[in-house]
Amino acid sequence: MAAHTFIAISELHPNFSHPKVAGIVIGKSDVKSFPDRKNIGVDRFTFSFTVKDSPDFFINVTAWGNDGYINLLSGSFSVGDCVVIENPLVATKDPEKGERFCPTTPSHYRLLVTEAHSQVYLCADIDTMDRLLPLIHLPVKDSRDFYSLGDIVANGQKLDGTVINVLAAVKSIGEPKQFTTSDRRKGQRLEVKLFDDSVSSLPLVCWDREAIQLVQTLIPKETVLFIADVKISFDSFRNSMAATVNSKTIITVNPDTREASLLFSYAKEASESGALDQDEKPEDVTVDSITDVYTVTQLKEKAQENPEAFFGITYSFISKLDLDSSVSKVIRTRCTRCKLQVMEETQSCPNQLCPGRDQAFSASTGFDLLVDFTDHTGTVHGCALRSPMAEQALGCTTNEFTMLTDDQRTAMKWKFLLERCKIYVKILPSTKMRTGIRGVILACTRADPGEVKQHMSALLQRL
Repeated sequence: MAAHTFIAISELHPNFSHPKVAGIVIGKSDVKSFPDRKNIGVDRFTFSFTVKDSPDFFINVTAWGNDGYINLLSGSFSVGDCVVIENPLVATKDPEKGERFCPTTPSHYRLLVTEAHSQVYLCADIDTMDRLLPLIHLPVKDSRDFYSLGDIVANGQKLDGTVINVLAAVKSIGEPKQFTTSDRRKGQRLEVKLFDDSVSSLPLVCWDREAIQLVQTLIPKETVLFIADVKISFDSFRNSMAATVNSKTIITVNPDTREASLLFSYAKEASESGALDQDEKPEDVTVDSITDVYTVTQLKEKAQENPEAFFGITYSFISKLDLDSSVSKVIRTRCTRCKLQVMEETQSCPNQLCPGRDQAFSASTGFDLLVDFTDHTGTVHGCALRSPMAEQALGCTTNEFTMLTDDQRTAMKWKFLLERCKIYVKILPSTKMRTGIRGVILACTRADPGEVKQHMSALLQRL
């Protein structure tokens, strides 16, 4: 199938006979049904999708038919697939008849597909696919025309009800929630947490199955999204702003733009440095309010079952605490605004997306340790122990620590390694850590032997 047999979207016209179009699917709606006005008691089924065949041109396609045809067709391809559309009806766009519920396109036309006259199938021509596939990473709007999450928060309720473009990274993906409406229609809802260099978390809500299926394939902290025409609203329940995917929204995953590349670099550095863990705000839960006790195995099992962060206590030995490493590995300096590690002598933040890049440089120095803790059931590796919690646990400040001799640091290390500790920890699921979880230590004290015995007995009774 040669590429020259396809008609470019930019050249489509209603006068064409038997047109054939190839494009990559960049957006897709759920299947919907409506009563057929010509046949009482019969429903007509429909869904829409958007295809792109060049950097600047894309078009909406609407398929109509019976239940079997529409659901089979909808299930035959997804966003990111290359498809061929044979003999669609090329119709002039009518803003009053449904275009307001479809993505905005540069074409003057829309395509209509029916079972009797048209065919839609996956493209099998390698040359055509090689030409189309890169287009999935090009936003449908100007790559510089977007709001940062900081802009959204700063404008607040002024943006309530508006439709804008957003560039943000994926922080976490929740679990889909199923529900039934009052008229017995089934629905679903999934929430994604977005972040960028200015805001640590802003919710993106998805209601359509197609949108949910798309975002469930994304990798948190490694994915940047350009979200065109997303609705912004004020969530009175949470007293904050939120974004919602709607029928006009097109999500571009990992856009091939300079702005997205900078944000991707920031997201990667923030994730690797642990800055995102700090943004999780463990102070939202006081240590005194944490009462659930876990073994290491139970922490791992709960993290696998629950994608959300949770808090707990574990009675464990500190099995790795590299206090006798070089001071630069124990104490680090971070930019106070974006939390990335900086070299103290440079007096500047290397992050091009730092929200304080136009302000005087500000940094803070503190303990920045990775700790392993172990009990009779296993080990959690690489838990973050940072200031000010580290000062409380170690019983000294960073200045006092730098004055210690190597022997004194080693003695401090073994003081912890030889005793069971009561560790208050925040657990965050992770696909990267060996244990499948990441931990942030909120407090660490020597465990009272009687308390340990009491809780171990309680744990054994639960097993």
